[in-house]
Amino acid sequence: MFWKRLGGFCILVLLTTRFASAVEPVQVIFDTDITGDVDDVLALAMLHTLADRGECDLLAVTISKVNPLTGPFTDATNTFYGRGDIPIGVTRDAQKRESRYLKLIKEKQGNRSRYPHDISSNQQLPDAVKLLRKTLAASTDGSVVIIQVGLAANLADLVESKADEISPLSGPELIRKKVKLVSVMAGAFEPIDGNMHFLEANLRNGIQSMQRFVRQWPQSTPVVWSGFEIGIAVRYPRESIARDFNYIEHHIVREAYLLHSGPEHDRPSWDLTSVLYAVRPHDGYFDLSEPGKVTVDDDGFMSFHPAKQGRDRYLKMNPLQAVQVKEALRSLVSQPPVSRKIK
Repeated sequence: MFWKRLGGFCILVLLTTRFASAVEPVQVIFDTDITGDVDDVLALAMLHTLADRGECDLLAVTISKVNPLTGPFTDATNTFYGRGDIPIGVTRDAQKRESRYLKLIKEKQGNRSRYPHDISSNQQLPDAVKLLRKTLAASTDGSVVIIQVGLAANLADLVESKADEISPLSGPELIRKKVKLVSVMAGAFEPIDGNMHFLEANLRNGIQSMQRFVRQWPQSTPVVWSGFEIGIAVRYPRESIARDFNYIEHHIVREAYLLHSGPEHDRPSWDLTSVLYAVRPHDGYFDLSEPGKVTVDDDGFMSFHPAKQGRDRYLKMNPLQAVQVKEALRSLVSQPPVSRKIK
């Protein structure tokens, strides 16, 4: 019965994958603070389903906050989607953060892990900057899109990194040679509830690292920002959590969402919008601001200054686009993993 209901969807995914395969998949590094908010989990799920459709390759995941369960949970999520071999790197020098959902990796199904994972400790994982350098060095020139949804700790350290055994290039040289775009969720480019001086969390929790990032990131490598106002205007629907994940008894995304937000909350889709733009920049989901320069004050307030040759732009979204974005996010987050046998 399930396969009858899902059949049309599977055909759609196969057709989408066949069409997408004619276009080179976007080469993605996902830099995330997957600890506090659950939108990081939804964003990671999106990257896997976009990979299932042939639209991206997830090269590596680097983590920008400190919690001993971040690596195991990320590995469990990657394994759930059939990609347990994706390299993971962690920072050991950033904000420490508690989590409501990382504990899912401790759940058992009988005497086995409910969500299998090979990584049992972050001590098994390389430093995030080492992994970033290794992944970039091995990539085709000008091919990599970095999605940063969290603190800027890892990218700030990357841009300050020196030549080493991995690559003879310094951080800025490696970035200029290998990185096509950075898609960042941070800041606010409109007043939030009338607040003209809104201090968004990804800046407020790592002010110095974001200042280092915006000051030193190469001017020739574009940065596109998704502000707080974009995610708050597109909320992930609770109806999806209730209905769209029932194709399997235990789903790591659904259970993480419920542990974080409960069943009666539509969570803002902050990180998801950065993923959607990074992988589908030409699909009309968003408009872009004029070019400019972003600065970060010592209190964490971000400002945008128009400049013709500016490195930075930010996403803009009208009400019609918001409807389209919401539908795209729901479809991509809830899509069944094609590599799993669904019961």
